[in-house]
Amino acid sequence: MGRILFIRGGAVGDFILTMPSLRLIRETLPDNEIEVLGYPSIASLAVAAGIADRVRPLEDPRLATFFAPGAKLDPEWCDYFASFDVVVSCLYDPDGHFAGNLGVAGVKTLVTCPFRPEETPPHVPAAVQFARPLESIGLFLDDPTLDLTYQAPSEADPILPPEFEGSPLVALHPGSGSPRKNWNPSHWIEVLQALHRERPERRFLVTSGEAEMETIGPFLAELEETGLPVHSLALLPLPVLGALFGRLEGFLGHDSGLSHLAASAGARCLLLFGPTEAGIWAPVSPQVKVLKAPEGNLSGIKPGSVFEEARELFTA
Repeated sequence: MGRILFIRGGAVGDFILTMPSLRLIRETLPDNEIEVLGYPSIASLAVAAGIADRVRPLEDPRLATFFAPGAKLDPEWCDYFASFDVVVSCLYDPDGHFAGNLGVAGVKTLVTCPFRPEETPPHVPAAVQFARPLESIGLFLDDPTLDLTYQAPSEADPILPPEFEGSPLVALHPGSGSPRKNWNPSHWIEVLQALHRERPERRFLVTSGEAEMETIGPFLAELEETGLPVHSLALLPLPVLGALFGRLEGFLGHDSGLSHLAASAGARCLLLFGPTEAGIWAPVSPQVKVLKAPEGNLSGIKPGSVFEEARELFTA
């Protein structure tokens, strides 16, 4: 049995866009142990999906020396890196210092993947770009789509009200990492109202993370006034959300990490893209429908259009 280390920092979406590479390694080399060096709150998704065996935290100040030329390297970390047969690094390393120091530490086979995708035309999905360097060790990504089953921790508390169990669930993530990528919250409320009128048994989940903490309160208050059956899910562990997203009738959102999580769980997703290029950043999946804003301005997308697209997608 061999040992493979996959190193990836970045935000939720960045990590999920590299999960096709992890799945490729797992499926092609099933007898190898795969460890992820990353942020545990995010990288735990790979373990929950069964495409990695364990996670080691990346936030260790002793690793800083690996990014400096000629630095004295920590012996424990040197031994750690050298214990792997293959190391795949997706860290930002523009000067190559980290890669060079891994060689000093004793790493024999290093695959360096891009930290960010190339954004010049022709636009190639980020997941495909991230996987290309694996071709150097004979691994070719033929299918960048994800349809993973996340196992939530057994000790996780129930997250849905009893009246939501057994009902068709539509989740909305109204935020993202940038306000420029967010649609008007009032428009989302119009869409939820229309979806509920069409199918009154629907129940709605509103997810929020750290990026939405300052804005989600007023949005939820406005939703409450409509009388819609809504339940708020804030700051839940990602594997728990991933397991829930696998049960959805549909997911609504923008270019965000949680949109990628929903798509990776096989959910039908309707995603609104404004200033970012969907050809690069959108999840690659037949279950995902992207609405591109005219000239990158989300205000050009009308609630009626979103409702019609959602109704068609969710009931297909």
